[in-house]
This record gives sequence, C-alpha cells and structure tokens, in this order.
Amino acid sequence: MPDQPASQRGAMLALLATILLWAYSWVVMKQVLAFAGPFDFAAMRYLLGATVLFAALALTRQPLKPPPLLATVLIGLCQTAAFQGLEQWALVSGGAGHVALLAYTMPFWAVLLAWLILHERPTGRHWLGVSLAALGLVCIIEPWRGLGNAASTTLAIAGGAAWAAGTVLSKRLFRLHAVSALNLTAWQMLAGGVALGIVALAVPQRSITWSGAFVAGLAYSVLMASSLAWWLWSIVLRRLPTTLASVGSLGVPIVGVLLAWAILHEEPRPMEWLGIAFVLLGLCAVSGVRLRR
Repeated sequence: MPDQPASQRGAMLALLATILLWAYSWVVMKQVLAFAGPFDFAAMRYLLGATVLFAALALTRQPLKPPPLLATVLIGLCQTAAFQGLEQWALVSGGAGHVALLAYTMPFWAVLLAWLILHERPTGRHWLGVSLAALGLVCIIEPWRGLGNAASTTLAIAGGAAWAAGTVLSKRLFRLHAVSALNLTAWQMLAGGVALGIVALAVPQRSITWSGAFVAGLAYSVLMASSLAWWLWSIVLRRLPTTLASVGSLGVPIVGVLLAWAILHEEPRPMEWLGIAFVLLGLCAVSGVRLRR
C-alpha cells in the first residue's frame, strides 16, 4: 500500500510524542504535591480526563454505550485507580525518576499475569527478560543501602503490578468482545476516577492550594498526559508492531529520569544507571527485539 510508510512514520511520531508527554507528567505529578494531596489530585485528573474522552466520543459520533460493565470496572480499578493512586502516593516520599522506573516494570508483571489469566506460557526469552529485570530492580532499589524509602519503593512496584493486571484484563476483554479502544478507555477511566474520588474523600489529606502552578499542572495532566497521550497511544498500537510499541514505551521512564535530573535535580546514582541498563536489556528480551534489527 503506498500510504503505509507515511502511516508508520506518523505512528513513530505519535510514539515519540507519547513518550515525551508521559515522561514529563512524572515531573508534573511530583510538583503538584506541593499544592494538593495525592488522592485529591489523582481523582480530579481522571474524572476530568474521562469527561474529555466522553466529549471526544460524542464529537466523533462513536457509541457511548459502555463495554461489558464488570470487566470494565475491574480494568478501571486496576489500571486507573490502583495504578495512579499508588504511584501518586509513592511520589509523596519518592523521587519522580525513581518512581517512574519502578512503575514501568509493568511489562514484566504482565508476562506473568498473562500466563495465569490468558494461558500465554512464557518462553525462554521471557524468563531471561524477567531475570534481567529483577537484577535491574535490585540495582535500582539497592537493598544494601537499608531501604530507607521502602514505602515509596513498595507502592511504586505495586502500582506497576496493578497496571499490568489492567493491561491483561483489557487484552482479555478485546479478545471476547468487539470494543472500541476509546470507548473502553473513557469508561474504565470514569470507573477508576470514581474509586479514586471515594478514596480521596475517606483519607485525610492536605487542603488544595489553588494557584496558577496547580491549575497549570492539573490542566497538563488532564488534557495532555491523560487524554491526548492515551489517544496517541491508541494510534501507536493500531499502526506499529506490538513489540516495537512495548519497547518504545520504555523510553518514558528513561526520559523521565533525565527530566527529573534536569528539572528537580534528582541526579541518578551509578547503580540506578546500571539498573536502567538491565531493565532495557530485559525488555528487549521479553519483546523479542534483536540488537541487529
């Protein structure tokens, strides 16, 4: 097809834009904690984000009818409520770059969960990738330093596992039903946002300090990191091979570490750089990408 190269070039640009949007969002999420509690911000971000996505559905005249409700709610609880709530909580005491790296262990948890839920048995290269990732995690966490920030580390890893569960449940839903990606994203984001709102009301937090900086951070998170980035990601998944997209997504924590270093002055330690290298090697192994290609 003559337009296929142009389509793939557009998808590569979408992937690059998604990496930059999501990477900077980790810096923004860290900065807004000076003005609001973690659960208040997460709830506002995703309830407003769901509103934007429903408006997009209406403007594009796509059906507003929800996908299978139970499965959609479970995805929303894992992918939006648990993942975003735990990661925002982890940022209270952890650095943006460090938390982003641990959150993007998601592909490795997904390999294990897909084995249990989708019966996709891991191959030898999958086990190699998981082993490399585990080694990278040890380098990043550095347990011999005493785990002084053990709470943030645990929350970040748990959030990555929750995202993996949401990913596998989404794949299962797509296999069983003809569901629009935008429609599912909007409804699961609404379900997760409502759950985050309930948590925000139940857990005591600092009062929101409304300021220009907070409004700007919220606007970026809602319009760019949640709504626009998820739409771009759907283009990437539709037009590019899954292996390329999954490996490309690892650019997010890497760029996030560099941005946190430049903006928040969170300089990575030598062992964190080594851990980054092992995580990237592990992802290449899991995705089956060859260095030659």
